[in-house]
Amino acid sequence: MVQHVLKQRIAGGIGIVFGALTILSGGRALLGDADMGQVVPFVLWFNTLAGFAYVVAGLGLWTARWWAFRLSLGIFLATVLVFAGFGFHVATGGLYETRTVFAMTLRSAVWAALTLTAWQLRSS
Repeated sequence: MVQHVLKQRIAGGIGIVFGALTILSGGRALLGDADMGQVVPFVLWFNTLAGFAYVVAGLGLWTARWWAFRLSLGIFLATVLVFAGFGFHVATGGLYETRTVFAMTLRSAVWAALTLTAWQLRSS
């Protein structure tokens, strides 16, 4: 039982912190406070707005809400879809920053792991 709660708190904390950092960095870029180079606008907007969903999903994981798995899965699927759109943008000659590839890979991996964790917590 203690391990279950610990796993839930760690997953929730990761979601909350990841979301807060995403909102902060995306907000800075959108407000022009940071030179982000060749920004892909739909990726920037998605990531910034998704940061709010990250925080909510993290709170849901932290407090073991029934909907945390569904929200985590939605975040993961939406991230993969935007990543595919980004890939299309790059493949058709669109300008981009290499760090966006790494950032979207990280986001996809984090939400895959959090979604799996939410599924496991839901099932136990």
